[in-house]
Amino acid sequence: VQLQASGGGLVQAGGSLRLSCAASGRTFSAYGMGWFRQAPGKEREFVAAVDRSGAITSYAGSVKGRFTISKDNAKNTGYLQMNSLKPEDTAVYYCAAVLTPRTVVREIEYDFWGQGTQVTVSS
Repeated sequence: VQLQASGGGLVQAGGSLRLSCAASGRTFSAYGMGWFRQAPGKEREFVAAVDRSGAITSYAGSVKGRFTISKDNAKNTGYLQMNSLKPEDTAVYYCAAVLTPRTVVREIEYDFWGQGTQVTVSS
């Protein structure tokens, strides 16, 4: 499956952004999806994941209650709604897909990756 992430940009602290991850090439409904991020000088880290049905989610503690991951299989698109953004959320955000029914939080398990989209939160 090919993934195309979009929706990043510059936003003030406290603002919101919605990232999209458009999938093509295979049956998106068969894949669990995740979002990861990498800040300058840091390793890539887990943000959120959803199972292939879109029903079961998991979040990193730093974003829980502020971010919402979702998946629309009819549109072959996943989303990450980000509210109450903080400067420490600044990073390149990547979407990823894995052929499994589970909710996957480990980066190493993901098979396919999008190209990343920059999110910058100003204070």
